[in-house]
Formats: sequence, structure tokens, C-alpha cells
Amino acid sequence: MDSVDTGFVPVFVYAIFGSSRQLATGPVALVSLLVSNVLSGIADPSDPLYTELAILLALMVGVLEGIMGLLRLGWLIRFISHSVISGFTTASAIVIALSQAKYFLGYDIVRSSKIVPLIKSIIAGADKFSWPPFVMGSIILATILFMKHLGKSRKQFKFLRAAGPLTAVVMGTTFAKMFHPSSISLVGDIPQGLPSFSIPKEFGHVKSLIPTAILITGVAILESVGIAKALAAKNGYELDSSQELFGLGLANICGSFFSAYPATGSFSRSAVSNESGAKTGLSGVITGIIICCSLLFLTPLFEYIPLCSLAAIVVSAVMGLVDYDEAIFLWHVDKKDFLLWTITSTTTLFLGIEIGVLLGVGVSLAFVIHESANPHIAVLGRLPGTTVYRNLQQYPEAYSYNGIVIVRVDAPIYFANISYIKERLREYEVDVDKSSRRGPEVERIYFVILEMAPVTYVDSSAVQALKDLYHEYKSRDIQIAISNPNREVLLSLMKAGLIDLIGKEWYFVRVHDAVQVCLQHVQSSNQTPKLADSLKDDKSSFFRRLLKERDNDSSVADVESGDTKLLISKNIDPQLEPLLSRKS
Repeated sequence: MDSVDTGFVPVFVYAIFGSSRQLATGPVALVSLLVSNVLSGIADPSDPLYTELAILLALMVGVLEGIMGLLRLGWLIRFISHSVISGFTTASAIVIALSQAKYFLGYDIVRSSKIVPLIKSIIAGADKFSWPPFVMGSIILATILFMKHLGKSRKQFKFLRAAGPLTAVVMGTTFAKMFHPSSISLVGDIPQGLPSFSIPKEFGHVKSLIPTAILITGVAILESVGIAKALAAKNGYELDSSQELFGLGLANICGSFFSAYPATGSFSRSAVSNESGAKTGLSGVITGIIICCSLLFLTPLFEYIPLCSLAAIVVSAVMGLVDYDEAIFLWHVDKKDFLLWTITSTTTLFLGIEIGVLLGVGVSLAFVIHESANPHIAVLGRLPGTTVYRNLQQYPEAYSYNGIVIVRVDAPIYFANISYIKERLREYEVDVDKSSRRGPEVERIYFVILEMAPVTYVDSSAVQALKDLYHEYKSRDIQIAISNPNREVLLSLMKAGLIDLIGKEWYFVRVHDAVQVCLQHVQSSNQTPKLADSLKDDKSSFFRRLLKERDNDSSVADVESGDTKLLISKNIDPQLEPLLSRKS
């Protein structure tokens, strides 16, 4: 088992079954570190058991990822917001670039996914600094960056972007082959030939490896899908997260039969693939074929590749993943997303990749829960000259009517937000802006109209809370009216008995219809008995028409068939049209 085996079979399998066009699978430093830390406590690295357990881990991780893909659990990845991914990739790119510093500086530094140990190690070994690898690595890095810039700025030199890494390898190998510098580390001997087929063993250790397999699976998914989504967004296509999980799982399962340890998407190699211009999954197949040919015929040539050349390729690639432009954009557009980006990138840098991503996802979920539990609620008013009702804060010219509060809930109503909604309704009942109100002068609120068009769902807790709210309002002589609930919400309210409790005559197709009826009640309560009697006759005639139409079509079967005649008829009596010119 070695990283060459892990970088061969999984590459082929993922290229066929994965969904990302740029993601390069294989051994990655973080997963290698996790495998090493866990297995070192069970067996010595020189023990054959160590190798067998690593192969078994690849099988277990592959099975877990494959099951998640088959069960279409890719939707879980939707909770990883773009801000989290951007912060994660930015911080990881910095850490990966620093981890390559040892090949430029000429001395070893500690292996870590945190920035502080890396910087400390770099400073502590400064007395071992070597000029030759630094100069060579810097020249090659500058060459790659120049070729990349030229390829981006001049269309006729577009091919130079892909040629940069190859040029770096050729330059470094030629120099090392000609001059044999002793101070520059080379790749060294690579075993020749393809990995052989073998069945994973040591299944007796499965139980003890389950926590490790789950941890590696989680980290691998976050790392792979994170970079895959970032590259997909950068290249303008959609990523199928479930297909991604299935492809990664199958790659690890097949890899375990060819002596590979857990593989996942690599930040550095994916960045190189993207910078080289990869546009389809065929690039992975070609990569696999090249690796195959290289293992069979070219391994003697790789012996002379300077490590600083490879480090220069990695550094040039991950520089494009440092997304500071996104941070500036988020600062100007959405401070909350900027905070999320900052938290994710900072914790990833200082506390490690696992903690950084998990904390970023956790904070992102906390934002989602907060928004869901505190939905937007608007008080509506009528736009002058229309029968359209809009948010009073957004449209200051809109006006409402004395004695009537019109409220729109812009979210599903369920157990987590019903308390907040009730609190806001109580506030609106007592704290209303009277400067833009019309109609007869009254001392209190008589009607609360709930515009439910944006409400896509109500649960049992919400229905019970609405019942409690109805009784609370009734005790203070306030009537609830419901406007424009959708079919599913209407069925839920009917089954819960809320329609009969409130009264079928208080369900309306439009807010304007509800306002007309409610305004008539407010007017009749504020006028002389003679005029009130006249209005009573009109009102009685009006409601007889409404009730007659509803009685003709108010069964549960009619509602379940989608019939909305339970709601108020649109044939509103012109006499009930509120006058736009009427002043309070």
C-alpha cells in the first residue's frame, strides 16, 4: 500500500462515476494524517497489520460514502453555504501553500493542518535554510505564474496556462539530470508496475475502526464536495452532490481491492487540474491513463524531478483558491455572510480543517434556524388608486384603515416560529402607525386580517396556536380574517376544525375583499342607528349571497378537489368599495 496505488485506481473509477469535471481524487495530506494518527495507536507502521487496516479503512469509507450516495443524501451538502466553502478553500489554500515551504527552504517542517505550528516550525528551522532549492523553486514558480498571466491576457497564448506545470517539471528535471545538485531534494525511486488485486482482510477490526471511518468519511466529504462545489461555481455548472458521494464511495471500494488507503478529492491536484483547463470528466480518464503508462514505463525518469518544482506547481495552483475578492464582495453585500466567511477561514487556519468546516457549517445552520424561527412579517397597506396591498415599510405612500390590521407572514408556520408570530401580532395590535390610516375614527382594533399567500405549510402546533390566538382575540372582541391560503394550508385548517371555528364567512380570496367586509363592520359600528339599519339591510343581502354560494360548495370533498369556492366570491358589491378620497 502506498500513495501511488491510491492515486491510480480511484482516479479511473471517480472519473467515470463522479460528477465534478475538475476534481482530482487520490491521497491527500489531511486524510493521510488521520489514518496515520489512528492506526499508529493500533499497529506499528512497519507491521503488515498496519497496511491491512489502512486498506480496510478504504473499504469502510467507500461503503459509507456509497450508501449516502444511493440514499440520495447529497441534499445534506446544501447546508454548506457558499460563504463556508469560500472561507474553507481560502484557508486551506494558505495552509497547503505553507506546507510546501519545506521544499523551497531546504529543511523539514512539521506536518499540520494549522497555520501556527507551520509558521513556528518554519521560523525554528531558519538556520538550516538552503539557497539552491529556494532560488530554483522561485524561478520555476515565477515562470509558471508568468505563463499563466500570459495565457489569461492574450488569447493567442491561451495554451501556456496548461503548459506551465509541464514546463516546470521539464525545467527542473533537466537541471537535476545535468548538474546533479546535492542540495536539491529529488523525488527518488518510485516502484515500477501496476498494483495487484487483493481482497481486504482483518475484518475482525471493523468494530474498532467504525469511529475512524465515520470521521474520515465526514472530512473526506467536506473536503471533496467543498472543493468540487467551489470549482463547479467557478466554471459555471451544477454539481450533483449525491452522484459525487456515490462516485467517491465506489472509487474507495475499488481502490481497497488494489492496496489503496482512503482517497478523496485533493485541493492541490484539483487546483492544478482547473488551472490546466480541465472541462470534463475525460480529464480524469486521461490522467488515469497517463498514470498507468507512467507506472509501467516512466518511473525511472521521475527519479530526477526536484521536489521544489512540484512545490512550485502546487503553490501556483492554490494561489487561485485564495478568494479574497469574495470576502470584499460579501462585506459590501451581506455582513452576515462575511461573518460566516471570516469564522470559517479563521478557525480553519488556526484550529484545523475539520474544526473550521464543522464550525462554519454549525454557524451557517444557526443562521438558518434563526431566520426560520424569526420569519419576516409585514404590515400591509393599500397602494393609492389600486386594490393592491403591500408592505407599509417598503411603500410609505400605502395606507391602511382604522380598526383593521393587515398582516402577511412570509414563511411556513410551524412549531419553531409560531410563538414569534403571535408576539408580533400582539405588537401590531397595539403599536400601529396612525399617520397613514383612513376610514372612520375608532378607538381600537376590530379586525386582524392574515394574508397567507406566502405560507406554504402549517403544522399541528401552528394550528393549535392559531386556535388559541382566535380565542384570545375573541375575548377582546377582535375578529380574525384569513386571506388566500393555498390548497394544502386550507386542507390543514379544515381538518383541524379551524375553518368552522373562525367561520367560513371570514375566508377570502383577496386581501381587498377582506378589507371591504371588515371596513363595513367598522363603519356600521360608528354610524347613526338609521344609517346602520340601512347598512345592515345591505350587509344582510350581501352575506346572504356569500353564504348561499358557500353552502352550495363547502364540503371537504370539494376542498380536496381543489375547489376554492369556500373562499369569498369575487362579486363584491360596488357599494362596499372603500372610497380612495375618504379622509380619516
